[in-house]
Amino acid sequence: MTAAREDVQAVAKFVRVSPRKARLVADHIRGRSVPEARSILAFTPRAAAREIEKVLRSAVANAESNPNRHWNGDELYVKAVFVDDGPTIKRWRARARGRVNRIFKRTCHITIKLDQLQDVRPAAGSSPARRSRRKKAVNA
Repeated sequence: MTAAREDVQAVAKFVRVSPRKARLVADHIRGRSVPEARSILAFTPRAAAREIEKVLRSAVANAESNPNRHWNGDELYVKAVFVDDGPTIKRWRARARGRVNRIFKRTCHITIKLDQLQDVRPAAGSSPARRSRRKKAVNA
């Protein structure tokens, strides 16, 4: 039997960002190389981008400092990014006529897994033969 290859990952727990908002940012970097993901996060004007960038930096540091693998940070890609729901902090806000409204302060757990760039397979539908067929159909 072959041993399962362990992923290099980093996890940030109890991040005070809504999971729904963090997933919007996480979708932008999934499957991209680490330098490309860093530049995308640097120019994304959302609060969740700062938190995801911290986790990405941590995952790259984990990969570079792992004694079993001497990976270079620029030769990695984002294999998986997922944002799970954390516990919800519940607060109350006073309203008119003695009533109250609930305020949900949602948290999330952000996980990023990295792998070496040479293992990347081309995306479905992007083979050179398929591209040439499209051009012929358009030109005809």
